[in-house]
Amino acid sequence: MTDAFDLDWEGLRRVPQQTRSRERLLQVLAAAERILVNEGAPMLTTTRVAQEAGVSVASLYQYLPDRDAIIETLADTYLHRLENRMRKLLRSAGQRTWSDPVGILFDAFVDAYRAEDGFRALWFSRSLTDATQAADREHKRRMAQMLREILMQQGIAETPRLDVVARSAHLVADTMLQEAFRADPEGDDALIEEAKTILRGYLREYLATAEF
Repeated sequence: MTDAFDLDWEGLRRVPQQTRSRERLLQVLAAAERILVNEGAPMLTTTRVAQEAGVSVASLYQYLPDRDAIIETLADTYLHRLENRMRKLLRSAGQRTWSDPVGILFDAFVDAYRAEDGFRALWFSRSLTDATQAADREHKRRMAQMLREILMQQGIAETPRLDVVARSAHLVADTMLQEAFRADPEGDDALIEEAKTILRGYLREYLATAEF
């Protein structure tokens, strides 16, 4: 994590129009992320974030009216970053054949988890709002859809079962990634390798039993 908050405006529900307002929001979110990583999600109060950002609480309310808005804006950004990684992989999958699709995909998100201190701190807390949990469900749906497209780009033929295979594979990968990083910011290497083994076996089983 750096002091500059890398905000993807496209992924936000609330987008300031003026340049100064955008700069102020970046300042506030960078402060919120520092608090999230260094002090924990329970400290993400409007008062504490305003203090860390060096702005008044009244000024903060213009962009983030309450604690839920802070959490949801951070979460929206983290989810959008993950989806952008998947989109890049989708483009790459259409350009060349991968010798190990599972390894390439899984390693890409291992790297993402290692880089995203704020994402880990928020997702491993108990502070996700109802809106964030709903956004996460939609995020998982989109990620599974892109995974399905990647598999097809890699020459894996479409069958009626492929939708549920892609969804199941993503859920397994997501669950095991979170578990691998829950206690170790670098990830549990043994668990990461076991996850790859499970997913490679699942893909082989699909290919062996699919009715085209």
